[in-house]
Amino acid sequence: MQTLLFVAELIIAVALIGFVLLQRSEGGALGMGGGGGMGGLFTARGAADTLTRTTAILAFLFFVTCIALNILALRGRDQTSILDSAPAATSIPAKPAAPALPVGPSVPKPQ
Repeated sequence: MQTLLFVAELIIAVALIGFVLLQRSEGGALGMGGGGGMGGLFTARGAADTLTRTTAILAFLFFVTCIALNILALRGRDQTSILDSAPAATSIPAKPAAPALPVGPSVPKPQ
């Protein structure tokens, strides 16, 4: 089951990347080009709507497969907490000794 979901996630990821790259940018310099880019099947607006809708569906499927893979990975895991296995501190640590003062050059006192 995990292998099937993993392969599906890879296919969805590659398709999602492709559809994002096909979309027209804000400046219009990148993407599919003008209205005749699809051979007259779609208008420029219809192609953009189709690409946007397809991208949203692929993104939703990508998130669903990610969640499903996480659920499958967590299914056989032990339910203990890392805090349960930590040793309990029973004694209070002693206070650290006062730091030694730095020894500098001795300066004679004026008389």
